[in-house]
Amino acid sequence: MADDWGEDATRRAKAALINTRVPNAARVVDFLYGGHNNFEADRKAARVLGATAPGIAAIPPAVRGFQQRVLRFLVVEAGIRQFLDIGTGLPLVGATHEVAQSLAPECRIAYVDNDPMVLAHARAMMTSAPGGAIGFVDADVRDPATIVAGAGATLDFSLPVAVLLLFTLSYVEDAAEAAAVVPALMAAVPSGSYAAGYHLASDLDPVLEEAARQWNKMMPAQPITLRSRAEVAGLMAGLELVPPGLVPITEWRPDSDASGDSSQARPVPVHGVVARKL
Repeated sequence: MADDWGEDATRRAKAALINTRVPNAARVVDFLYGGHNNFEADRKAARVLGATAPGIAAIPPAVRGFQQRVLRFLVVEAGIRQFLDIGTGLPLVGATHEVAQSLAPECRIAYVDNDPMVLAHARAMMTSAPGGAIGFVDADVRDPATIVAGAGATLDFSLPVAVLLLFTLSYVEDAAEAAAVVPALMAAVPSGSYAAGYHLASDLDPVLEEAARQWNKMMPAQPITLRSRAEVAGLMAGLELVPPGLVPITEWRPDSDASGDSSQARPVPVHGVVARKL
């Protein structure tokens, strides 16, 4: 009981640090995705980004479509029933557990984030389907050991796991730190597991570079880094890429039923990939 009290006290202390007067990455993204868990500072930042790079408006629907197609592949074709979703973000329609458990109710999902508002909303709003499970881990993507230890309460690491890094590595500025994340996480899961993710691209739309500079100016505590196709490929080194490989997210197994993103005239500047541990 004392441990529970201590954990609750830590959560309350972190929640007290939430500042609604400055933009927050999760809340800005929430606004861009059409969510309501944001404040005027977040909306103002999103409008600045949209004015800098109007193409940003195409990213949310393309990302939703990519995520849904990836989850469908992992559950239906690959037979995965466990997911480690790192970088939960604010709860949205189509979250990992909703999509995965709609296909297989027994799926188990461990969500990871270190934003107190994200974790508070997730714990309050995310409910598992009967037969499945949802857990939450308060940890940073740069700390795989804490992630794996916390996720062990929900996932069985003797069975295949899909590690989802949906945008998350864009928040890791240091190249060496970013390169260490996937190998450390995949070392904890067995053969037959998968890593999947998307990453903002530095080589698909030059306007996005200016938007990234604006983001980092407005949110210096949560800067983002763009990476090229070659750099993103390096993050997945040692894994077997699932066809069609590392491509713009609109080109990863597009279909007309996911979200309409396959009809984009030009690639959305986000690299997407799914890879398997042999």
